[in-house]
Amino acid sequence: EVQLVESGGGLVQTGGSLRLSCRYSGFVADDYTMGWFRQAPGKEREGVSSISASDGRTFYSDFVRGRFTISTDNAKNALYLQMNNLIPEDSGDYYCAASWGATATFMRRGSDYDYWGQGTQVTVSS
Repeated sequence: EVQLVESGGGLVQTGGSLRLSCRYSGFVADDYTMGWFRQAPGKEREGVSSISASDGRTFYSDFVRGRFTISTDNAKNALYLQMNNLIPEDSGDYYCAASWGATATFMRRGSDYDYWGQGTQVTVSS
């Protein structure tokens, strides 16, 4: 059974940092592209970042590039999202996801992913 479980969300002030974690099981991470998504209240889900299975290439949306860093630790079956210089617009529910196969481009569409976590909430106060 595939499982993805996010943690690390919380309340932080503008300019602060958070590190999200996603612990996964039930699949071999080397075969999957992993991604982070977020959804703010009343808005559509949007792709934040992805990391390719084949070579570890990382991709970011324009609104987080330079502030967020995606990484994996396959020994721990974990995916991370380090978020720095947070702004209120970063608030929302953050989800990790897994998609079978490698990619050479940013996988920003949720429909491209096969498995999802339950989400962790991030709130950035002004």
